[in-house]
Amino acid sequence: MAEERERQHLFSQLEDRFGIPRSLFDGYLLFKREKSWSLVRNSSHIVAAAQFKVSMVGIRAFQKVGAYIKPTTRMLQIFGGAATRARIVLDENQLERLLGGERLCMDLDLDRGYVILTLGKHMILGAGFYARGELHSQIPRKELKIRMIRMPLE
Repeated sequence: MAEERERQHLFSQLEDRFGIPRSLFDGYLLFKREKSWSLVRNSSHIVAAAQFKVSMVGIRAFQKVGAYIKPTTRMLQIFGGAATRARIVLDENQLERLLGGERLCMDLDLDRGYVILTLGKHMILGAGFYARGELHSQIPRKELKIRMIRMPLE
């Protein structure tokens, strides 16, 4: 299990950057493995499962990438609806350009770092990285293709 200091650091970053309240994660346990952290809902079954050798538990929630902690696509898709900041709404044209490998020029009032990308107001796609007026997609292309097939555009 991750140390309390790490837990506070990760969830404070989510709150500071995205406005996602730390209290949202009170009922979850955080586990660390190498350069990533997984999140699982706390349950009485966790104690029973502790006797088994487990390679991964829950969803991978964060990954250390250089000097940054990146929230994973799945983490943002599950909890990103609670975000009040660093959330960028894309239109279909912008999404197509990102899918094509382009960087989007945007003048945003944001510090360098990860952002939440959405298509329309409600379809959370995952993470992007904003730096020096440019937005880069961090969403796995395979993930986008799957989501676009499953969900109609708004």
